[in-house]
Amino acid sequence: MSGLPPSALPLRSRLALLVAVAVAVAVAACAVAAWFLVRAELISSLDDALRDNRVPTEQVIRQVRAGQCQAVPAEERESVPNPFRSTVRLVDRNGTGCMIFGDQPLPVGLEDVAVARGDRRQAIHSVRTEDGAGYRMLTRPLPGTDVAVSVARPLDEVERSLDTLALVLGAVALAGVLGSAGAGVALARAGLRPVDRLTDAVEHVARTEDLTVRIPVTGDDEVARLSRSFNSMTESLAASRDLQQQLIADAGHELRTPLTSLRTNIDLLVRSEHSGRSLPPEDRAALLASVQAQLAELAALVGDLQELSRSDAGPAGGPPEVVGLHEIVERAVQRVRLRSSSVFFRSSLDAWYVRVEPAALERAVVNVLDNAVKFSPPEGTVRVCLAAEGPAAGELLVRDDGPGVPTAELPYVFDRFWRSPSARGLPGSGLGLAIVARTVRQAGGRVELRPVAGGGMEAALRFP
Repeated sequence: MSGLPPSALPLRSRLALLVAVAVAVAVAACAVAAWFLVRAELISSLDDALRDNRVPTEQVIRQVRAGQCQAVPAEERESVPNPFRSTVRLVDRNGTGCMIFGDQPLPVGLEDVAVARGDRRQAIHSVRTEDGAGYRMLTRPLPGTDVAVSVARPLDEVERSLDTLALVLGAVALAGVLGSAGAGVALARAGLRPVDRLTDAVEHVARTEDLTVRIPVTGDDEVARLSRSFNSMTESLAASRDLQQQLIADAGHELRTPLTSLRTNIDLLVRSEHSGRSLPPEDRAALLASVQAQLAELAALVGDLQELSRSDAGPAGGPPEVVGLHEIVERAVQRVRLRSSSVFFRSSLDAWYVRVEPAALERAVVNVLDNAVKFSPPEGTVRVCLAAEGPAAGELLVRDDGPGVPTAELPYVFDRFWRSPSARGLPGSGLGLAIVARTVRQAGGRVELRPVAGGGMEAALRFP
């Protein structure tokens, strides 16, 4: 697994790795900052010690005036104060240095020469000898002379402390990284437990197609929102599947009636031909007319089922476009008038434009008009109104003079295959108003069927 790219690791491993890396970076930054802060404090303490360290000024001045600038003889070192193993050196204006205390020759820097020339009050810096030993050096002018005196102390005590501190900080950082990795794994497991439940539920649905699975939802975080969305999705899918099964069952029931009638009539005709006993001409004509009517009803039912089978994503006839609603209604009225000679139409259509799919809208309007014609009495009148002004501006109203629909049945008029008990004997599949409702909803509008004072029903369609 170590050779895999981060994107190929499981989510839990990636979270643990991210936590470990974040903690490692934070601990490393803190460790480095602590090391530099301690180093600065140690160097500052050493500088303070150098400032407080007083060299035997009188003896140094005496040696300088006598022309002597060399190390103090060994027998005199114990009598001359030399606290903290300090190394003392003199530097003249030319940059020539000589040792007073100590055996290690220290390099002369530009800062030291500047102090000897009087260009600087003092200089404090770090130097390295030829053998690699480190020293912290403080250079000051020597009063009454034209030379400067440098006092230096070895840095090994500081470096030892810093090395020890580096080991301690490294151990602490390593322990912190290991601890953070373990904590990251634990946090990843705890944080991803709801995701694991969601994954198990999705896999169960994919494996068994059981849409009754629900995920317990607690809290209001992103995982809870995802769980709610999953539950809503499964509920919608279950409802869609139930509707699909109901549609198949209803379609099978509706298809059984015309198919049974067709089979009976055709069997009678075939039996008549095989038996050699011809049917009376009037009975034969009635059977053929019945077969023709049943075929027309079957074709209409299949067409309605095809219309309802369209995806809810949008009509299959084409993209929505801006059309004149009054023009579509006028064409629909002309179509229905041709096959409904016993019913009169009275139209009042003002110009009104909507954004819809034209073919689907015209089919919906035709269905509404056919429904009004079916329930209108002979010599009845269907009134079609589309006003551009007033409280009903842009609303298509279709009114008939029929018996109307009982109030208790109004909530079901747009359901698939639903027909009023009083209209079971009339032709139709019970899909016309369902198609109207689907078309209007897809266009973003609303449709309503309401009783009218004085008798009859009024269909109201409004589009955005």
